[in-house]
Amino acid sequence: MNNSKEKSASATVSRRFSRRFQIDLIVEGVLVGLAGGGVVTLYRLSLSNAEKLLRAITGAINGDLSLMGLWFLALLVLVAIVGTLVRWEPSTSGSGIPQVDAEVIDRMDMPWHRVIAAKFVEGTACAFAGLSMGREGPSVQLGGMAGKAVSKLFRRKRGEERLLVTCGAAAGMSAAFHAPLTGVLFALEEIHKEFTASLIISVMASSLVADYLMSGVLGVAPVMSLTFVHDLPHIDYALVVILAVICGVLGALHNRGMFACQGLYGRIKKLNPYLRLVIPFMLAGVAAFSWPELMCGGDAIFEQIVKPNGLLFGSVVALLVGKYLFTTISFGSGAPGGTLFPLVVMGALIGSAFAFCASGFFGFDMTYYPNFVALGIAGLFSSVVRAPVTGVVLVFELTGSLDAMLSVSLVSIISYMVANLTKTDPFYEHLLSKQLGVQADNPAVSGLTGQKIVKIIHVGAGSRLEGMRVSDVPWPDGCRVVLVARASSELIPTGDMRIEALDELLMIMDSEAEDDVTMKLNLMTRPSLK
Repeated sequence: MNNSKEKSASATVSRRFSRRFQIDLIVEGVLVGLAGGGVVTLYRLSLSNAEKLLRAITGAINGDLSLMGLWFLALLVLVAIVGTLVRWEPSTSGSGIPQVDAEVIDRMDMPWHRVIAAKFVEGTACAFAGLSMGREGPSVQLGGMAGKAVSKLFRRKRGEERLLVTCGAAAGMSAAFHAPLTGVLFALEEIHKEFTASLIISVMASSLVADYLMSGVLGVAPVMSLTFVHDLPHIDYALVVILAVICGVLGALHNRGMFACQGLYGRIKKLNPYLRLVIPFMLAGVAAFSWPELMCGGDAIFEQIVKPNGLLFGSVVALLVGKYLFTTISFGSGAPGGTLFPLVVMGALIGSAFAFCASGFFGFDMTYYPNFVALGIAGLFSSVVRAPVTGVVLVFELTGSLDAMLSVSLVSIISYMVANLTKTDPFYEHLLSKQLGVQADNPAVSGLTGQKIVKIIHVGAGSRLEGMRVSDVPWPDGCRVVLVARASSELIPTGDMRIEALDELLMIMDSEAEDDVTMKLNLMTRPSLK
């Protein structure tokens, strides 16, 4: 038994450091991009047609009380369908991004086929009902499960499977936003939170292939298009700082409001999830006949924002408040859908409102109106998600211009700092902690199987480990170093071997202790600031 385990570990080690492994990751990344991109492209088509049908039906029957009453009955049928699917596969509740996070850190083991089938139908039903939810979160989950399907096809071990789930998440984000670089950075900055050459290349392969596939079917036109006439003069950067602070505060309020709404829904204990879902579905019916711009992700609002003289200041503020409240009520219920696209729309509304204020109070030239719309998107995204680099790249891909890189970077950094100073949790990290709290006592759901996994640890220059003998290192429990990669050599560690800066340590660790072990090893290998 022990011999078989040692042979398996040896095979895993040899594969992880082989050149073939790097090539396999790229090839599998391409396959994940095809699978994830294909699923998300079909999902986007389904949502688009559902929204078109929704607006056609509600527009035609608006004013006819009997037909409007039938529409509300139809919404109750949709509640029954979505609620039944969520009970059948609970991991499809909400946006799906926290579930992918949990999968990547080995705290969930979702059945990929059930998730893809249920999430696809649920998302389409929610779009047809008109809930204020986006496609990006579900697209990330659908892409991640496509990556898991590819892993199962090639019978990869759990550690490699998690890499392919990350590739799938990037593919899903890329296809959802038509933004491949955003997909790459979101998967690395928000989901995997680790940057290695092999991971970056495979994630890029997935993201690019997914975007290529999606654009071949749906066209190359951007999901949201902004055009800059001129870059902001440096004298106006004081306004950028003010907007950044506002975005930081509003991002923190956004998160606190979302979390509080989830808490209120949590008090509903009976007939779940049906009773919770009834609230946003009925509200969607009211919005369909009274304020249709609030329905779905927010494409209709964004079209008005970028249209010359499309909205007045009062309308912008009203849409911002209405969109936030409807999105919060929709998402807080646990309905299957995301908040990223509504978040981007709300950021654009904040930038638009700020441009109106700057024009009225400071005589600001409205030629730069699109600049502040873009800055609002980056600022709110950074303060809510706490992924400032992804926010900067997202705006770059939406505008197709590097002219605003300085101002966008500035607003992203400042809004990120301001949101952190409010001691408000990052959006997806809070949802992940809540998800893990729910799953912690259920090993059948959490996937805590006690498997051995392989991880590479990089030794920083001037770190605590540099110069220490292997036998003198206080290694955390549940791990051991099996190989040291130094320059182009691979060395078998001995007790007398001294660890050098820039070494790569191949560690085998217990999956149950991975988080604790990784944290301790990172502290020991962190580069010194002295």
